[in-house]
Amino acid sequence: MKPLEGVKVIDLTQYLAAPASCRVLAEWGADVIKVEGFGGDPTRTQAAVYNMPYTDDENLGFDFANFNKRFISINLKTPEGMQVMDKLLQTADIFVSSMRTKSLAKLGLDWDTIKEKYPQICYGQIVGYGEKGAEKDAAGYDVTCFCARGGIFGTTVNKGDAPMIPTNGLGDFGVGVMLAGGLVTALFNRTRTGKGDKVVIPLQHAGLFMLSTGIVSAQYGNQYPKSRMEVPNPLNNVYRCKDGNWIVICLPEYDRDYDKVMKLLGMDEWVGNTELNNCSYVNMHGLLSKVIGILDEGFAKYTLPEALKMFKDNDYPCEPANTPLDIYKDQNVWDNDMLLKYSYPSGERIFPTNPVHFDSLGTPTYKSNGMCGAQTDEIMAEYGFTPEQTAQFKEAGAIKANVPLAAPVSVEEFLAAQQK
Repeated sequence: MKPLEGVKVIDLTQYLAAPASCRVLAEWGADVIKVEGFGGDPTRTQAAVYNMPYTDDENLGFDFANFNKRFISINLKTPEGMQVMDKLLQTADIFVSSMRTKSLAKLGLDWDTIKEKYPQICYGQIVGYGEKGAEKDAAGYDVTCFCARGGIFGTTVNKGDAPMIPTNGLGDFGVGVMLAGGLVTALFNRTRTGKGDKVVIPLQHAGLFMLSTGIVSAQYGNQYPKSRMEVPNPLNNVYRCKDGNWIVICLPEYDRDYDKVMKLLGMDEWVGNTELNNCSYVNMHGLLSKVIGILDEGFAKYTLPEALKMFKDNDYPCEPANTPLDIYKDQNVWDNDMLLKYSYPSGERIFPTNPVHFDSLGTPTYKSNGMCGAQTDEIMAEYGFTPEQTAQFKEAGAIKANVPLAAPVSVEEFLAAQQK
């Protein structure tokens, strides 16, 4: 039995963070019903932004945040549509939304209304900047709230260079797991109180939390951004190898390991140097760039595979600075089900699983459940609506089933365009 089997989740989400949270809940066994308008979640056609194709039967740019959900399409601006939503919420354990609070209030789906009408519901919401202050209703995405305002861009850049260009949703998927954890905690607490609770994750706050070490240490003079030539511990840095590839090393005990690393790299003339083998002394006397320059010279003598073998043979933590194409070839991710393959019409496609492992769950299973409103008729019947009522609601413009994508981009078209 899956950990959340029997839990009902109503998902009124768009884009990545909140949908990813519901995907995780579905992986853990919850029955997740995703409510979409007639245009569908914009992510259904956002795959182009990720440089990917999208069709009704192959849309991994949507599926990777929406696997294992069932889809119903409802016009919430109609009385009949809200009647359907009311039915869904009456027996729901969890309700999740990424809509702004003022928009939820117009629909009567804000927390203050929900907790009175459906006191059993654990309510989850992703917001940009928080629930207080002048910006509580401001629009925001992970790139602006998490990466930019949350400090990720300004802190992790190599000083003097432009901010990094991240993959889409860099903060979203981590925030999604945070929200899933909060909702499960609220669900557990409901077993003691009998009442649901509200769980909110601001994207900006999540970014700050991920940046905790930088935020805490900056007040003591540890300023960011940094150049790789001035990191406080030269043995926790990146170095370019002879073949042009980068190696990442992390040896936090500098004083202990300095001589060992210098000897390993063949830089024997620096072994035992009392000016350079003490981390505090190196920092206080401005010698960081000197040590890093010596290590640059050492690593430049070896290819990445040679450097990795030397360090790993000595049990020194190090790894290549992998790209996604490198990761596909990493046997460890396959041994530990970090990546799985899903069969689409064009062949098997790769996606990451979520990183929370349950011994009882084993390898999660995944299913792509089709186009917007693919399970509308099924869900309407499940919640007590007769076929005649379902037909009437469709006629009234309250619900739709099997809504096709506008202007799909096939895999063949996409690949042909890539080759031009």
